[in-house]
Amino acid sequence: MKRFFEILGFLSLVCFSFFYTEKTIDVVKEVDDIMIELKEQEQKYNVEAENAIIDGNYITPGISGKIVNRNKSYEEMKHYGKFHPNLLVYDQVTPEVSIKNRYDKYIRSGNQKKRQVSFIFIVEEKSNPDQVVEILKKEEVGGTFFIDGSWLEKNQSKLMNLIEEEYTIGNYSYEGDYQHESYVWIDTIIKRVGGQKQSYCLVEKEDLKTLEACKLQKDYTIYPNVIVEENPYTEITKEVQSGSMILMRINAKVEEELSTIIHYLKQKGYQIVNLETLLTE
Repeated sequence: MKRFFEILGFLSLVCFSFFYTEKTIDVVKEVDDIMIELKEQEQKYNVEAENAIIDGNYITPGISGKIVNRNKSYEEMKHYGKFHPNLLVYDQVTPEVSIKNRYDKYIRSGNQKKRQVSFIFIVEEKSNPDQVVEILKKEEVGGTFFIDGSWLEKNQSKLMNLIEEEYTIGNYSYEGDYQHESYVWIDTIIKRVGGQKQSYCLVEKEDLKTLEACKLQKDYTIYPNVIVEENPYTEITKEVQSGSMILMRINAKVEEELSTIIHYLKQKGYQIVNLETLLTE
């Protein structure tokens, strides 16, 4: 019994020592010049999150904020020996109102405060996206491909290539008909076989039946704010703005003008990203 109490006393002493040491470290940290300056300066570097904007049946993504992680920032600066803003470590703050899981709204654009735009290409039954992909790769820009079921039936290997190249894939069902019985099959290919977490529907006008069908499947419904009809370069340069989703059907005219369009957008300071990136808050 005596031995038991000796061991218990020893363990209690060890536990108390650890507790005391931790408290001592915390006290020393709080009076450190780096920590003092951190507390004084951190508010200048915190950025508030901006909520998504909801307007009837439409939603525009918000923007995440950031807040200084005081302890992690302190550890980084302690190695450096003094306070430096470049060594600040942040925690992300998500918007209170977000597009996350809001499948009941149309998304027409990304957040206009981000200097980003996104190309959306419809890949129909007889489309060949190869040349478009080569141009995107050469120019090192992103893109999103909405695939038609008729094309997918004959080109599953090409779909996997697009996914491996990290392009976002959207579901165009069969000619944009989301009441089609194979709409869910295409989603299964994109999500389970292709490994893409999120899929998307596409409309060129308001369509509440599509919105409801895609909501049930937990797909976002994309309604681009720039829809190219005949003259890609002219129409895009006239209508583009920050956050634009630019819809094009793959054809000879698009293939001919795409490089010129990309150069124009880059000169205007736009970053051309895939849909997933554009919608990230």
